[in-house]
This record gives sequence, structure tokens and C-alpha cells, in this order.
Amino acid sequence: MREHAAVSPQDFGYTSPMGLQELRRAIAGHYRRWYGMEVDAEQVVVTTGSSGAFMLTFLAAFDPGDVVVLVRPGYPAYGNILRVLGCDVVDLDCGPEVGFQPTTQMLDDVLAAHGRIDGLMLASPANPTGTMIDRARLTALDAWCSANDVRLISDEIYHGITYSGAGGPDAHGVCAWDVSPQPTSVVISSFSKYWGMTGWRLGWALVPPDLLDAVAGLAGNVALCPPAPAQAAAFGAFSDAAYAEAEARVAKMSRSREALLSELPRLGWGPVASADGAFYLWAGLAEGMGRYTSSVDWCAQLLETDGVAITPGVDFDRENGDQFVVRLSFAGEPEELTEAVRRIERFQNR
Repeated sequence: MREHAAVSPQDFGYTSPMGLQELRRAIAGHYRRWYGMEVDAEQVVVTTGSSGAFMLTFLAAFDPGDVVVLVRPGYPAYGNILRVLGCDVVDLDCGPEVGFQPTTQMLDDVLAAHGRIDGLMLASPANPTGTMIDRARLTALDAWCSANDVRLISDEIYHGITYSGAGGPDAHGVCAWDVSPQPTSVVISSFSKYWGMTGWRLGWALVPPDLLDAVAGLAGNVALCPPAPAQAAAFGAFSDAAYAEAEARVAKMSRSREALLSELPRLGWGPVASADGAFYLWAGLAEGMGRYTSSVDWCAQLLETDGVAITPGVDFDRENGDQFVVRLSFAGEPEELTEAVRRIERFQNR
């Protein structure tokens, strides 16, 4: 953000492992502002980025050998952390036929095959697909998890970066704590995306009562406390001016998204995820890639010859992502996206 809270030397000392109490109250106020929800500040845990929240949550919620279901394609750090902690990770192959998000029927199938599920990791809007889970599906998934004693963890770090239009109760995304009267899920969010505070390394988790003591005990050992200067600056994120600036950034990304989608037919890509939120486009490349053996090779050559950086799909889907699938970020200017498509088209036509 352009404006930051003034800090003094004492702000650089250790804080509570759970974060500054005043900041936890401010985050609770954010949920009141966006979702009309009353969140107890005592259940807000400030973390060292959302990455810190994932680590604390996974450590507190799961034991070695627990079965945790992830969506594929998905953010690779979820599985990497869980595997290091000794969990049995089950990837759900979620393609365009289910909107790149899981269904309760798919969970029934996993439960029948494995005999147990201990956790389900969701992300909406999702990285890399940009797809979102609507209220009806999230309600059904939450109810399924409650009925089957499965811990639901909801990654909501891209909330607010959505393109469904202004207004309405779900304009920022549906919060998992808003679909259950007594949530047992964990909600994870961050200052990094909507507010653009990536290098400040500050995130948070909404933690249900049964996990609070474990998370509190772990927090003081894993990172001691979240970065103190970042916590002091984060209060400014909840000002009217900061919200307005963030909304202006989202509006610019929306224009970039529209520019990209309008140019996309020229490339012949498909299938293409809906990109309803975040700032990513997930798409299959055009048929007939000729001499290129994988999306990794294709992306490397595009960068080398035409200066366009696109992420190969294998980073997000270890099973199918090397089969000419890519993720493209549209966080840049609309003119940059138009130029990128022009260069990709030139590259494909060589």
C-alpha cells in the first residue's frame, strides 16, 4: 500500500505468538465489513504469511499417516508441506467437467477407496485455475466434512480479487465460516494478494476452538511471532483509503482479464478455466505443438525466443500438467496482455 503506519523502535520487538491483539480485532472487523460475520478476535491467529498459517494448521490438525485430499490442479505447497509432515496426500483430478473444483460424490469415492479421510484442502479463488466455489457447493462440502469428521481447510487468500460484479453478499468470495453455524473448518487468508503486501510476509488463520491451544503452542516454536513491523503497517490495510486503492487494482486486473479473454480465440487454446477470481488463466495449448515435447519445453522456448514468461502446468499438476497445459498471469497492464498474446501467436505460427 502507498501509506504505511508510522513505526517506532519498540514496534520491532517480539509480539504475542498469535499476533498483536489490536490487529486480531482489526481482522475480525474486516470479516464484519466484507461478510457481515461476527468473528471472535481470540480465534484470529496472525501468521508469517499464509505459508505460516498452512504450516501451523497442518501441524495442529493432522498426524503422520492421516489422509488429506487436495484438488488437482492446485497450489503445490499444500502437498509438499503435508508430505513432509508424513500425511498421505490424495489428489482429486478436478477437470473442466466439475469446474476444476471437487464435489461430494468425488469425496464419497475417495472415502470408499481409502477407508478414511482426515482433511480436505480447498481454495477459492484457486491457484492456478482462478475458479471459485459458490455458496451452494461450499455448503455441501462443509456439511459432508462435518458428517464424516473431516477437517476442512479453506484457502481464501484471493478473496476480493473477483470478477462477478460489484454488490451482493458473496462479491468477495464465500467464506467457509459463513456456511456453517458452528464451523470446525480453518480459514486461511493473507495481506499478500488483495492488498499487494507480498514481501511483508503477513497472513492469518481463523481457528476453531478445538485447535486453538495447539496452534498457540506451535506458533511460539515455529516462528516465535509474526513480523512486528509488518503487523504495525497492516493496520493501514483496513482504512477506507486502502480498500479503495485495492479495489482500483482489482478493477485494473479485471480490464487485463477482459483484454486477455478477448484475444484468446486467436491462440486456439482450450479448455480454458473460467478465471472468475485471482489473476490466473489455466488453459490447454493449441493442438499440434510440433517439435515441443511438453509444456515445460514449450514455455522455455517461448521465454527464450519471444520474452513471454508462462508457467508450465506440471508445477500444479504432476500427473497431467506436462501435457501442454499452462498457467498465465494477467496481473499486468491490459496493453501488456495484448502484446503477450501477439507474441505467443507469432511463436505458435513459426
